[in-house]
Amino acid sequence: MKPETAADPVCTEALPSSALGGPVSHAVSRVARLHRMAAGKLLRGAGLYPGQEFVMMHLWDAGPVRQSELIKAVELDPSTVTKMLQRLEQAGHVRRCPDPGDRRAVLVEATEESCALHSAVQAAWANLEEHTLAGLDPDERRELTRLLGKVEENLCVQTADCPGQPDRTSSTQSTSAAEL
Repeated sequence: MKPETAADPVCTEALPSSALGGPVSHAVSRVARLHRMAAGKLLRGAGLYPGQEFVMMHLWDAGPVRQSELIKAVELDPSTVTKMLQRLEQAGHVRRCPDPGDRRAVLVEATEESCALHSAVQAAWANLEEHTLAGLDPDERRELTRLLGKVEENLCVQTADCPGQPDRTSSTQSTSAAEL
């Protein structure tokens, strides 16, 4: 008989005792972490670190933008975005230059050389999608997308941090961190 091996704590069904009151939140946290790890593995093949693809996606879709606008769009710490841009610039994927309308501001744009990266990111995300949703039929995929949209909306209301949404910090809707 084979000796029992310790279960991988990442893939166990059992909830830690402190998470018993939030099984869905615990599952969402685990899934988000695993999804990010899988994305990281796929993006490494394109020479990217996790998160850099969001910077590039925004630049490919928006064209040149001020660095301050990019920081808001990708919702990351300014120092994190600056480091990402340094790496992307060194790799030849982005170019930064002074904004001709305001020389104090910096414009960031994707380079022609990033076109090959664009295809690699598209392929990585398509691959990630298939691995993530393997075993789900089209109706289940649509239902999961619908349910995740509802969860996202709930979290946006609670955090008052929804991109493209009006500020939701009225006294009836705001929630302190202690209440969450």
